[in-house]
Amino acid sequence: GCNNCGGRCVINAHVEDGQIVKITTETEKDVPEGTVPLTACARGLNYHKTYFSGDRLRYPMIRTGRRGEGRFARISWEEAVDRIAEEWVRIRDAYGPGSRYVHYGWGQECLLRGNSLAQRLLALDGGYLDSYNSYSDACIVQATNLMFGRPDAGNSPEDILNTRFVILWGHNPAETRFDSVTMHYLKKLKEQGVPVTVVDPRKNDTVLALDAGWIPIRPATDAAMMDAMAYVILEEHLEDKRFLERCCSGFYPDTMPPGEDPRESYLSYLEGAKDGIRKTPRWAEKITGVPAQTIRDLAVRYASAKPAALLQGYGPQRNACGEQAARGGILLACMTGNVGVPGGYSGGFNGVFLHRRPHMPQVPDPYPGYIPVYRWTDAVDHGKEMTALQGIGGMQKLDADIKMIVNLAGNCLINQHSDINRTAALLSDTSKCEFILCSDLFMTSSAKFADILLPGTSFFETENIVSPWMYDTFLAFEQKVTEPLYECRFEYDWLAEVAGKLGLYDAFTEGRTSSEWLRFCYDELRRSERELPDYDTFRREGIYRYRPQEAKIAFSSFANKPEQYPLSTPSGRIEIFSGIAKHLRSEEEFPAIPRYVSPPEGYGDPLQKKYPLQLVGWHTKRRCHSIHDNNPEMEKIDPRCVWMHPLDAAARGITENAPVIIYNDRGRVVLPAKITDRIMPGVAGIAQGAWYDPDGSGTDRGGCINVLTSQRPTPFARANGQNTILAEIVPEGFSISPDHGGSDCR
Repeated sequence: GCNNCGGRCVINAHVEDGQIVKITTETEKDVPEGTVPLTACARGLNYHKTYFSGDRLRYPMIRTGRRGEGRFARISWEEAVDRIAEEWVRIRDAYGPGSRYVHYGWGQECLLRGNSLAQRLLALDGGYLDSYNSYSDACIVQATNLMFGRPDAGNSPEDILNTRFVILWGHNPAETRFDSVTMHYLKKLKEQGVPVTVVDPRKNDTVLALDAGWIPIRPATDAAMMDAMAYVILEEHLEDKRFLERCCSGFYPDTMPPGEDPRESYLSYLEGAKDGIRKTPRWAEKITGVPAQTIRDLAVRYASAKPAALLQGYGPQRNACGEQAARGGILLACMTGNVGVPGGYSGGFNGVFLHRRPHMPQVPDPYPGYIPVYRWTDAVDHGKEMTALQGIGGMQKLDADIKMIVNLAGNCLINQHSDINRTAALLSDTSKCEFILCSDLFMTSSAKFADILLPGTSFFETENIVSPWMYDTFLAFEQKVTEPLYECRFEYDWLAEVAGKLGLYDAFTEGRTSSEWLRFCYDELRRSERELPDYDTFRREGIYRYRPQEAKIAFSSFANKPEQYPLSTPSGRIEIFSGIAKHLRSEEEFPAIPRYVSPPEGYGDPLQKKYPLQLVGWHTKRRCHSIHDNNPEMEKIDPRCVWMHPLDAAARGITENAPVIIYNDRGRVVLPAKITDRIMPGVAGIAQGAWYDPDGSGTDRGGCINVLTSQRPTPFARANGQNTILAEIVPEGFSISPDHGGSDCR
């Protein structure tokens, strides 16, 4: 599978008379002993029921109603290509290349995918506004880079078998599927009797699958608990002082960078040198809702187990100050000497990349400007006002607003972006963004906002090459098993026709079809990855597993000899105190050390008097982001609902399965209530990815959490802080005054 899922499972399509009748997958009996099978979950086993349902887009269409209404008329492919080329050129000539933007879209994540192909053509035609970061992991990647001087900091996945204690902090691999192997090894740890503790506002499926310990915590307070754990580790003299002195900058006052105030060290912060507050477990208990003794016990267990692994998920770093939770996990790994040792973990972004990957030859973008990907709506609304203060790179100030959006195989235009009502109002204004081009399989929430809407192909209907997300131990070929439905086309083919209208056909295609590009890119990869088989063998076999290598332990050379193998940070050490952070120009202050920051809409915000519940989202086992939401079979696996603790439900007169309104100043959502003690009091939860479906009053009936989320970016990465939300929940039919989520509901 090549969708935006880390599972990267093997999907065996059983075809009869041109129809896929069932899907099977790889199991342990299908692979050599010691090999981890790429076994599909319920999502993978149901792709055919999703992609071959009756609601596929069938023909090119042009918008006939207002943007967002979803009213279109059928046109021919020739008409569609002509119109795209006309708008492509008109907007370039009227506003400049920086007015054209290819939207973040990961419905397909493979060698040849729509967004990168569109960027290739735009680069050949004068350029486009580029972006950096991702919605998924921007805070943890940038925090890892800030502290280690590089963005990846993982150990090989099999190394987890060497650990003696695991903390999964906001990490739910049983449902989220970052990769195909983590749960396999965690289950082996369980068989070995190695304890696992999960820190999460919800008792998630990983807790159940591993019979793990569960510590519920209030959303966006993770860094406070990490601070208190650090305090306990020092108090109990369990810190690795030698590592902190030799390998870290800014933990102790005497390891601060030259010229910096010693009272700004992390140790000074813990002791309250400036604010007079010691960061004890009792201090953290009031913030996090985690009992002080629980914090103390976890700190001692983690620091005493040699080695131990603290694995961070992406949920905590998708909070309003998400960088701080990510930095805090790295700090604890440093304090306990778990960086650079087998069985330990650095605490940062856990990617391990041992092999090169196939790629199309790059065409440099002539336009210098780029934006944080999460701030694209700002660039539509007031791009010419955006500067480095808002994270603009490559130029002092943008010279154009976004006037054209190319959105291919992605639902982030509406559904997966935050504050849907604001986004929908912005995109509905055709004087802002003047042209939106979409290609998709279904009439998604985002597709309804297209001016030209094209029918794409599923991965069953095309060839491609697929790489894993996190651990590049294999390369896979995506074989075409059925012909494209109706008039559906792969993006490369119609982009080549647009290129022809622009006089760029030869430059764009270099004389190759999409299949010929796959062969070319693979053969280029074999120049460096020499163990790969020839292309025809690879294509026929469908998957190649690289020969096993010695387990990679991130920063092992540095940990042993920091003077001989310095990091790429300014100090050459792990930067607990960061001069880069201290001198950052940003809209919000960003601490130089990984300490707790009370975020807007977090616990303790005065807004809680109006909206007392913290709302959290997660990636559910029934959807791959927003894929499968239109598949009724998946509804049986995890029905749409809002999770509420029994105490919160009783206080509001809410009963099991009763329809309720979840609301704040940004909008309203109606869902059935699920009353469960698997979520902590004061917190409610909605699984992300449900398709936005507003009724006539603007109330969403689809269960999309992004009606309620904020577009406020994080201070350092300028990234997705969507998990920091305040809301209230009442029974449906309850009268809500206009100043409580009514005035902004469209």
